Amino acid sequence: MKVRIGIGSLPTESGRAAVGPGFDELVDALEERDVDSLWLPDLVSTDAVDALVGLAYAAGRTRTLKIGTGVLVLPGRNPMLVASQLASLAALAPKRILPAFGVRPARGRERQLYPVPDGQRAAVFEEALVVVRRLLDEPRVTHHGAFFHLDDASVGPRPPGRLDLWLGGRAPVGLDRIGRLADGWLGSFVTPDEAADCRSRIERAAAAAGREIEEDHYGTNLAVVPPEATEEQVAAALAGSLDRRPDMDPEQLVVRGWEQARKRIGQYVDAGLTKFVVRPATPVASWRGFLDQFVEELQVLEN
Repeated sequence: MKVRIGIGSLPTESGRAAVGPGFDELVDALEERDVDSLWLPDLVSTDAVDALVGLAYAAGRTRTLKIGTGVLVLPGRNPMLVASQLASLAALAPKRILPAFGVRPARGRERQLYPVPDGQRAAVFEEALVVVRRLLDEPRVTHHGAFFHLDDASVGPRPPGRLDLWLGGRAPVGLDRIGRLADGWLGSFVTPDEAADCRSRIERAAAAAGREIEEDHYGTNLAVVPPEATEEQVAAALAGSLDRRPDMDPEQLVVRGWEQARKRIGQYVDAGLTKFVVRPATPVASWRGFLDQFVEELQVLEN
């Protein structure tokens, strides 16, 4: 199985990489250094580039770089519009568009931007995912469900081949959903042992649904504390991990330095994961500096 390591968001202390020239320079640098992929977060209420707009911009500016969403909130978005956007992107940049979806916004205050009926977010998510999948796969779609209604609908241009749809999450119900409906898993804030259990559960759910997920369609995000981080920044990174996983020692989820990052990736590979999205756990003085370290320290792990 091929190990592939991409880059997630690169927050800098100055914020320069967020928008404008900083973003195009980042995209160019990733292409020049033959980095596998760039993953853009869906953070509406920040200065970060919009995930889908940034994906389109980066795809048009490059020829080999793959671009993904990490992760795009689906409930609250119109699934036909999402399918149309993805179809166009996949047609314009074949085999380089990597959509990954999530159920909930990264920040609780953003939930009002993705309105769904109370208590129905998971149900809306599942039906929206089914609609997106059918529109990408079928020339004409008629669908009448609890939340969405389409009559003889289609999107175009049709993407060449099958566009894989990945999901995030680690809750049992979410892992079962991946097995039933999705093409891959992109986890976050999980240990290697937990990742192995997640993969096993997904495989069981897929088998029960008469499906099979490709062997190399399992991955995770990895937060790396760069060597130059201050103790104050390290403490903030560990505290942020506790906010996401109060049940887990943050030292098990946030890695310190590149040597530990290589070791942790090896553990994930042993657990059955082959796709990784690396991001700094703290703001960095220079995204170029972090990228140079990433290329020197981690690209050697790809095969």
